[in-house]
Amino acid sequence: MTLRPDPIAAWLARRPHLVLDGALATELERRGADLRDALWSARLLIEQPELIRAVHLDYFRAGADVATTASYQASFEGFARRGLSHKDAAALMRLSVRLATEARDQAMAERAADDARPAPLVAASVGPYGAVLADGSEYRGHYGLDEAALIAFHRPRLQLLAASGADLLACETIPCIAEARALAQLMDEVGTRGWISFSARDGGHVCEGDTIEDAVAAVQGVDSVVAVGINCTAPQHVAELLARARTRTAKPLLAYPNAGETWDAQAKQWLPSAECAHRPFDEMAMDWAAAGARLIGGCCRTGPAQIAALSRRW
Repeated sequence: MTLRPDPIAAWLARRPHLVLDGALATELERRGADLRDALWSARLLIEQPELIRAVHLDYFRAGADVATTASYQASFEGFARRGLSHKDAAALMRLSVRLATEARDQAMAERAADDARPAPLVAASVGPYGAVLADGSEYRGHYGLDEAALIAFHRPRLQLLAASGADLLACETIPCIAEARALAQLMDEVGTRGWISFSARDGGHVCEGDTIEDAVAAVQGVDSVVAVGINCTAPQHVAELLARARTRTAKPLLAYPNAGETWDAQAKQWLPSAECAHRPFDEMAMDWAAAGARLIGGCCRTGPAQIAALSRRW
């Protein structure tokens, strides 16, 4: 199938860096949402979609060039466990894209007449199989599924999100090579573009244990993959991970780490970490840019303030 044009390449041809947004779920929690639920942020697609739209809008106002949708933990299986039909689940996943698109439209209407930045992008989030399990296994891997089973799991949701009107897909927090290959194959299959972002456990390995070099090399030859990198990883590991990744891929690198805390999957909360970095987020981001990242933002426990600081850097 013919691939759609690459929206990231078009952006980076005009600007040295692209500012991603920050956390969605933890920002929703900061605003009072209760996400102690297997659906996590996708719960608010049912209960408070207007709050999701408001967070997207605040990130655009802060200077984000990309909104990542509230579909990370949305799936047909997860919504079915909540008693929703296939049709209703599909409608909620499409809603996640519409909310980000509406926020972009409002942000564009608010822009000053002399603001020459391109229109922001909407990336439909495709979370890993581990996110649907809601047991923290996106930070471990070792699902017990082979690549064919992962393709079968991801295909219905990825097909829907590829046709949802989003500019690209954000396949994120991927803990292993097998799942990255499965998602890359599916993007080629449906003719859409997207990035693949790994979760990592240290400065050299993705969460399941593969080296970051092998992980990025596994999708280097796939045209549908427009960028590759790291997300929801402690920020102190990111510069080394990017430097290692650069030796095995020519694709644009992306980095959107968390704030450095540790996720407790049982309690469903973030816990302080002894290794949590204390440097300002935008200052650390300069290290990631120096290591080769061109798409930079934040993940869990980051918010519009950090994205505004990043945006002022570029």
